Amino acid sequence: MWETLLTILFGTLAGLACGLGFVFYKQGKTNIQLALEKENINRLIEEAKSKQREIVIQAKDEALGFKQEAENELKERRVELQQRESRLQQKEENLEHKLENQERRERNLNDRERDIEKVRLQANELKQRQAYELERVAGLTTEQAKELVIAKIEDDARQYASVRVRKIEEEARERAEEKARKVLSVAVSRIASDYISDAVVTTVPLPSDEMKGRIIGREGRNIRAFEQATGVDLIVDDTPEAVTLSCFDPIRREVARRALTKLVTDGRIHQARIEEAVNKSKQEVEQQLREDGEKAAYEVGVQGIHPELLHLLGKLRYRTSYGQNQLEHVIEASKLAGVIASELGAKVQVAKTAALLHDIGKVIDQDSMEGPHALIGADRIKRFMNAPEVIHAVAAHHSEEDPQSVEAWIVMAADALSGGRPGARREQVETYVKRLTALEELAHSIEGVERCFAIQAGRELRILVRPEIIDDVAAMRMAHELSRRIEETIQYPGQIKVTIIRETRAVDYAK
Repeated sequence: MWETLLTILFGTLAGLACGLGFVFYKQGKTNIQLALEKENINRLIEEAKSKQREIVIQAKDEALGFKQEAENELKERRVELQQRESRLQQKEENLEHKLENQERRERNLNDRERDIEKVRLQANELKQRQAYELERVAGLTTEQAKELVIAKIEDDARQYASVRVRKIEEEARERAEEKARKVLSVAVSRIASDYISDAVVTTVPLPSDEMKGRIIGREGRNIRAFEQATGVDLIVDDTPEAVTLSCFDPIRREVARRALTKLVTDGRIHQARIEEAVNKSKQEVEQQLREDGEKAAYEVGVQGIHPELLHLLGKLRYRTSYGQNQLEHVIEASKLAGVIASELGAKVQVAKTAALLHDIGKVIDQDSMEGPHALIGADRIKRFMNAPEVIHAVAAHHSEEDPQSVEAWIVMAADALSGGRPGARREQVETYVKRLTALEELAHSIEGVERCFAIQAGRELRILVRPEIIDDVAAMRMAHELSRRIEETIQYPGQIKVTIIRETRAVDYAK
């Protein structure tokens, strides 16, 4: 530090001397002035040397101070190191004591384990002796005794479980039936619908038999053009003043009926007029389908349905199931679902919307999609509505999906209630007899069945079982199993009650 100060000082003095010499040289000073200046310079040099000595002395003093501080710090560190060494030595001694204690404990544990092993061997020997004595006294082996005990426990448990399960089922059935009767009675009493079996009109009246010749046309041109334009078979027979329309598609048949009525009323029947009447009738039917869908949604109080879904809903007007009009069916099911949902505290709008749309899969072209109508309808709803709860309820109303919400169960109940109401549907005698026969054959296929009867128009299957083969628990299992088989193999409206009857008789003679 002091060397740096001396260097700076000498540099400053040298620069000053050079500057003064240059100034005197420029200004042309006299030798006397130069001598005086030289004396001043020497004096300045002496002062600088004295300052240099002072700085050197000061630097030496500071160096001594630094050295003393370093020595003090070194002493402190040595003391600290000694303390750390003593602590480490103490810790090592503690660890050695702990290791000695641990080794002593391990030796004690080993000794105890050996003692325990000896006691265990003695206990096993005593146990074997006792088992041998018990087998000798009882005359049974250990396995035979275990089987007897287990069999006894199983019998007691089965008997207890049977009684317990029967009691629980009776209590649950009573509560469920009471609640169901209350809800369904409220729903049915609030929804009073008249059922009139719709007969699809396939006969078109004519003002006279002369009109048949016009309809046929020269060489059959008119009738061929009409059938080609409508896709409907036009049957002209001996029926007086009437012709018959035949087609598997009821909408096409309706278009043909309207078009033929227009042609008969107008009296002008030719190819151009036929095409014009058919096109106009198609427009009228499409407009009628949309209006029917809108009226159905308005009647049940459902809003926000896409126009395409309303159009499909209107097509249900021309669909029937066992004689029941499907549009009237979904309207009634929607009303029932709304009442049931309000009674149960569920989502009313979800239940009503799902019940209204649950059968639209029946009118979707089966060539474009394959599968159950519930899944087809749910897929079509998914395209036009962002309503997962409604879609799930529609897909699950025939158990193609497992119902996961209260609204799905409500839609199933409303659908069954509307279709199973007395007079709602009709079926042929052959189909009815086949179902009764299938029910009885299915019951006879189960082992232990003595006799069975399908009664109450196929609404109940009553079975008599052999009491020596079927006990109470097996009878309960049989009822559940038979119900499941009926659901999987037989198509039927509403529900079928399965009743298992087990009769036990005790007979003795007094001699």
